[in-house]
Amino acid sequence: MSSDTKRLSIKSLIIWVVVAITSASIVIASGVNLYSQITTYKTSLKENVIMFADIISRTAIKPIQENDNQAEQYSLTALAVSDVIENVHIYKILADESIEFFASYNKQGIAPVKAKFSQVSELVEPKMSNGIVEIIRPIKFEQELVGYTYLRSSAEQLEELIFRSVLITVCVSIVCLLFCFIFTVRLQRSITRPINNLVKLVQRISRQKDYSSRAELTGIKELDILCEAFNGMLHRTQEHMDRQNKAEAEQNRLNASLEEKVQQRTQALKEANNELIQTLEKLHQFQRQIVQNEKMASLGDMVAGVAHEVNTPIGLGVTASTMMLDRLADVRKSFENKSLKASALSKFMVEGEENLNIIYRNLNRAAELISSFKQVAVDQSSENNRVFSFSKLMEEILMSMRPKLKKVQHKINVHCADSLYIESKAGPINQIIINLIMNSIIHGFEHIECGEINISIDLVENSKIRIVFTDNGRGISTDMRQRIFDPFVTTKRGQGGSGLGMHLVYNLVTQALNGSISLVSEEQKGVKFDILFPVKKIDIDKVPSGSLV
Repeated sequence: MSSDTKRLSIKSLIIWVVVAITSASIVIASGVNLYSQITTYKTSLKENVIMFADIISRTAIKPIQENDNQAEQYSLTALAVSDVIENVHIYKILADESIEFFASYNKQGIAPVKAKFSQVSELVEPKMSNGIVEIIRPIKFEQELVGYTYLRSSAEQLEELIFRSVLITVCVSIVCLLFCFIFTVRLQRSITRPINNLVKLVQRISRQKDYSSRAELTGIKELDILCEAFNGMLHRTQEHMDRQNKAEAEQNRLNASLEEKVQQRTQALKEANNELIQTLEKLHQFQRQIVQNEKMASLGDMVAGVAHEVNTPIGLGVTASTMMLDRLADVRKSFENKSLKASALSKFMVEGEENLNIIYRNLNRAAELISSFKQVAVDQSSENNRVFSFSKLMEEILMSMRPKLKKVQHKINVHCADSLYIESKAGPINQIIINLIMNSIIHGFEHIECGEINISIDLVENSKIRIVFTDNGRGISTDMRQRIFDPFVTTKRGQGGSGLGMHLVYNLVTQALNGSISLVSEEQKGVKFDILFPVKKIDIDKVPSGSLV
């Protein structure tokens, strides 16, 4: 909290609460008392005025009957002994029920007042206003109304009584408040002094960390309970601090003895880490070398297969050319001896045409095979982007694998639009497709004579190629499926399998092509590889023919 935050102390709280409660009580009690006194004074004054008016009315009956206003005037002079009666009128009712002024009394020094004929009905009860009390009482003789008495009295005595009562009440209230304040101050001192001492003790302990100090008892039950609880806390804190100091000393001793061991272990750990780093570097080098060897071995197998495949058309071409040379030597000899017949020449031309066709077909077949192998070999050794037709690329891959595919009866179906031209890295795609096909042939179609492979290539989102590779082989077990892309994982351990084929596929998809590959497979239900990687779609109509490789 900020230092300027307003806070209320116990001292102020006690004083203000007690004084406020006392003040409220005194004000309420004084108000009720004053109201009661003032009401009593007013009631007494009104009763006196009514009593005087009734007495005057009774004494005025006979003079009114005798029409002796002098006697009544003389009788009213007796009112001079009263300090409060200021004016008195006696009204007589005539035979026509009109009201006539009969007699009056005016206190010495008090001006007369006008007759109140019009207020006879209004002043039946005493009316107080402007420091005076007025009343008109009827004069009756044997229940017959013969006149009225108007009396006007001073209310100064009432005001003096009220003022005296208020003054006394205020003085008593002030004295009570002063006494209450003095008593409250003494009370709060008896409460706050022990609390202040306890606060000072807490502050001193906080500064000096001296937990051996104890709070003194005050004689006040609640504060003594607080002091005993605080002393108990100090005792436990002191014990805890002693234990902590002993533990720190023991810790320092152990640290001093263990520091050397930690340094030794740290040095040994550094040396072990260095050895581990070197071992990992060598392992990565060996892994890269093995992967490279796997690629070269795959390329070597392809070279051997292509060489074997090329030997057949070349051998047929050599045989046909040899036969052509033999027939040509016979014809030349007959021509030189001038013994060449038309039938022999015609036979030579027919055989020559057949041999040339054989030579052309076989040489063309060998050229196509070598061209496909050359393109595949170039792609595998290069990781540069090029523009190509995906369907043409698949034809070249299958053409280069024909020596191996001729040995099996499996069927490979490729679904790819001829108009799909893209710009990407053909080499990684070659290696991925070849490894997936060989993986299906070696592992998926084991003990299966006629398997089927389906390869679907589609352009999705106009910027990504999706390759879906499926076969109907024996599938992959759950345990093997979880580790299929790990290096050196194979089911042909000791049978020529290196376990790097699928690891190579995963690296080519994720690193070379910046794509993703997922596998779905169940035992005896084949496999499904879903490959997705970004490419650049090419509009073949806008690309010069010389830029296509």
